[in-house]
Amino acid sequence: MTRILAATALAAVLAAPALAQTYETEQADFTVETVAEGLDFPWSISFLPDGEMLVTERDGGANGLRVIDADGNLRDEPVTGIPDEVVVNRQGGLFDAIPHPDFADNRLVYVSYAQGTEEASRTAMIRGRLNEDLTELEEVEEVFRVNFDIATNRHHGGKILFDTDGYLWLSLGDGGDHSDEAQDPTNHIGALIRLNDDGTIPSDNPFADGEGGAPEVWSYGHRNIQGLDQHPVTGTIWSNEHGPRGGDEINIHTESGLNYGWPEITYGIEYDGSIITEERERDGMEQPIWYWTPSIAASGMAFYTGDAFPHWENDVFIGALAGMHVVRMETDGDRVIGRERLLEDLEQRIRDVRVGPDGHVYVLTDDYEGQVLRLVPAE
Repeated sequence: MTRILAATALAAVLAAPALAQTYETEQADFTVETVAEGLDFPWSISFLPDGEMLVTERDGGANGLRVIDADGNLRDEPVTGIPDEVVVNRQGGLFDAIPHPDFADNRLVYVSYAQGTEEASRTAMIRGRLNEDLTELEEVEEVFRVNFDIATNRHHGGKILFDTDGYLWLSLGDGGDHSDEAQDPTNHIGALIRLNDDGTIPSDNPFADGEGGAPEVWSYGHRNIQGLDQHPVTGTIWSNEHGPRGGDEINIHTESGLNYGWPEITYGIEYDGSIITEERERDGMEQPIWYWTPSIAASGMAFYTGDAFPHWENDVFIGALAGMHVVRMETDGDRVIGRERLLEDLEQRIRDVRVGPDGHVYVLTDDYEGQVLRLVPAE
């Protein structure tokens, strides 16, 4: 009888669910939940008003837009309607999918992707109306495409942001082998783009009349912007971008028409150790408010504005691909005053970080079996 009771007790222990690990950090303790898994290099996550989530798979091509329903279930079938001309190669593929701020009324979703062929590709952005059952993107139209083709399929940018004034922003990269073009504002290489929601040009864009630069360009001299968000207090647009070997940057965009220096100034060097430039500063070129040496390969970024973690209010969270962590940065206005690393023990490349309407922090792992993770307050 004693052996039977002991065996029964052991079986009960083995069958009991494992307790979630509690992460103790400087300002909040949290646990990590797995929302979805088995995704093909998930690149972006966004939230719909009724609780559903849109997730893109970079390598999914035209079938890479997925839905997680309000109950947290990943639907088997992708959303149809994405153009077939998505170039899936190296860093190219499907990027962001962001609902319009008035999605509840107009059902518009904006999608960025690498368009064309492997020999001649460019970043493009479309918009379409997501039908009521979230299965198809209808009335699809192109609202922007880069005016310079590349053959490298690297450094596409691709982050989309709607600011509080309703302007539409799109980040771009230097195309890998076209870094010198980032100093030419007449093309879109290495630029940050600002549009009206229908793709037309805001009248106060710095080159709106086409003189001196492409009308869509807000700023230029960027290497590869991978994170984009608006500070909830100051209202300034923040971006982060990949440096080469060292020199990842956080920049703020307080004025239009500014040159952020790449490749004329940088805190990084070439991957083979050779020098790109001796200059770190130059008149007429902006300095980052933060930079990393060595690089962490900064990815998606999001300011915290929820209620679940009150001590994180206005902090900015940034994923790290090479660094394999999430960095939390405490801000005071447009300054970084503190930082700490989270989730290092996962040893996962982090592609995107977003704050959900529930106040939880959502994280995407960059893997062929990628996951959507959720940070929730520890009990």
